[in-house]
Amino acid sequence: QVQLVESGGGLVQAGGSLRLSCAASGRTLSRYGMGWFRQAPGNEREFVATISRSGDTTYYAGSAKGRFTVSRDNAKNTVYLQMESLKPEDTAVYYCAADRKDIGTSLVSDYNYWGQGTQVTVSS
Repeated sequence: QVQLVESGGGLVQAGGSLRLSCAASGRTLSRYGMGWFRQAPGNEREFVATISRSGDTTYYAGSAKGRFTVSRDNAKNTVYLQMESLKPEDTAVYYCAADRKDIGTSLVSDYNYWGQGTQVTVSS
């Protein structure tokens, strides 16, 4: 089993940047494909990005493509989400998740472990 803890959220103005981190403990992160999701009030949890175990393969939701970058440092047991050109509609709680497969999908149900989330608020 792996425990995940997100950090790096906060309040930022539109156009600004944030880098989220997801630190793992319990088992080495390199065993898992990792995903980032987000959930705004009243909305379902939605896919943002995913990265393979080695970090060689990534996929993004359309809303994230070109603005967000997912990366990982397996030596540090940490996954990152660099977010640029933030918009008010990016406001949400952001979650990282681990999938036992090499790379996760965009489906919430495919992931085995979840962090508690970190709040990102983008003001206009």
